Amino acid sequence: MPANILYLPHGGGPLPLMDDPGHAQLTAFLRHIPERLGRPDAILVISAHWETDIPTVTSGPSPALIYDYYGFPEETYQIQYPAPGDPLLADRVCASLSGHGIECRQDDERGFDHGLFIPLMLMYRGAYIPCIQLSLVKGLDPAAHIALGRALSSLLHVNLLVVGSGLSFHNMRALMDPGFGDKHDEQAFHDWLVETCTAPGLSGDERSQRLVKWSQAPGARFCHPREEHLLPLHVCHGMAADRPAEVVFDGEVMGRRAVGLLW
Repeated sequence: MPANILYLPHGGGPLPLMDDPGHAQLTAFLRHIPERLGRPDAILVISAHWETDIPTVTSGPSPALIYDYYGFPEETYQIQYPAPGDPLLADRVCASLSGHGIECRQDDERGFDHGLFIPLMLMYRGAYIPCIQLSLVKGLDPAAHIALGRALSSLLHVNLLVVGSGLSFHNMRALMDPGFGDKHDEQAFHDWLVETCTAPGLSGDERSQRLVKWSQAPGARFCHPREEHLLPLHVCHGMAADRPAEVVFDGEVMGRRAVGLLW
């Protein structure tokens, strides 16, 4: 089976696992992913919560969990998701990047952050599918992250699930304060992003150029004061060879509009 590429909102910390009403739509969506996509042989996650100087991939056989959220109940720091790593897939990722002139590093000590284990606990709770994580690159250059995805497109012929784990709206002040900001800005950026990724009338080059210049879109910097939760989408877009995506989630996360996309 060919790979599936999915950009999804992972929500706020462990809240999707805590019956939080602000995550009810997202939780239902994530739980039904296996019905749509089946069972992959491995999962590659590009998480918003890991940035390095050069692209880095987890390569340990049994990664621990990184509880990189703060102020939640003690039981959320006891969550277990003992999915195995996949050192051979990590080798293939680095080989693909190196083959395109992109320096890559493997890290056999880093664990899985919540950008991986929170959504995957809802999607594939049994933790039986090997997983690896790929970092974002410091500087957060959108063109570089599209190029990163393109360099990985050789992986698409295998039964792999690629997950860009972020959030299409990530203004923390607005997420915590429902009255903050202009809803028009939020809606304008949401509509622009959906059009950019899905409109059949756009060429691949036009999509890429729009994503490179994403910060010029209406409402862009209100929705993303910092873009780390958006850039996993750029990697996904690059891997998909600029083809249009399909909207598979369009709902609210913590009271704000969020989108999930599938290529």
